[in-house]
Amino acid sequence: MRRAVLRAAATAAAGLVLLAGCTSDGGSDAPEDVVGQGYQSGDGATTTWAAGDRTEPLVLAGTDYEGTDRDVTQWRGDVVVLNTWYAACPPCRAEAPDLVALAQDYADRGVHVLGINVRDAAGAAQAFQREFAVPYPSIADTDGSAVAALQGVVPVSAVPTTVVLDREGRVAARVLGLVDGSTLRALVDELLAEGDAGTAAAAPTGTGTAAP
Repeated sequence: MRRAVLRAAATAAAGLVLLAGCTSDGGSDAPEDVVGQGYQSGDGATTTWAAGDRTEPLVLAGTDYEGTDRDVTQWRGDVVVLNTWYAACPPCRAEAPDLVALAQDYADRGVHVLGINVRDAAGAAQAFQREFAVPYPSIADTDGSAVAALQGVVPVSAVPTTVVLDREGRVAARVLGLVDGSTLRALVDELLAEGDAGTAAAAPTGTGTAAP
């Protein structure tokens, strides 16, 4: 009887571990090794952080498929959209046109989009970029270093995941799973307005006395 009870307890504990490993809500049980998971569906849940609740600026760098070094710290002062993906991931393909359109429509407003490819060799990744006419770069991250840097600031438990950085390079929003185009644009617009409001507040009022 005692052995049977112990076996039942062990089985229950194993079940809890498996359930914990499937969570995608960004809690403490969220998986850390996104690269090793392959495609794990998120539900499109969006989390945002008020300016006063955001953590330190993100430090993330890598080399894109054209051999250019990319570093998000060089885009301080601009809004940055990061997107994890790989070519055979169904929701990655579904959301690609929205990300492409965003990159094109917001380029002249200082918005940068950077892909983080968690699996593909260069050939597969570049074929995806050609298929969807992707105008923004993606860094190769098969070693998981870029995702690890991102994971150190915000939980990332699904591919795709989209993270939006404010003008200071801090994580302001995260979408787990396929991102809706209108939702992403609303997030970016809010951060652009946030930065514009700060610039306006810092501008001189022009109430001084004019020189003769």
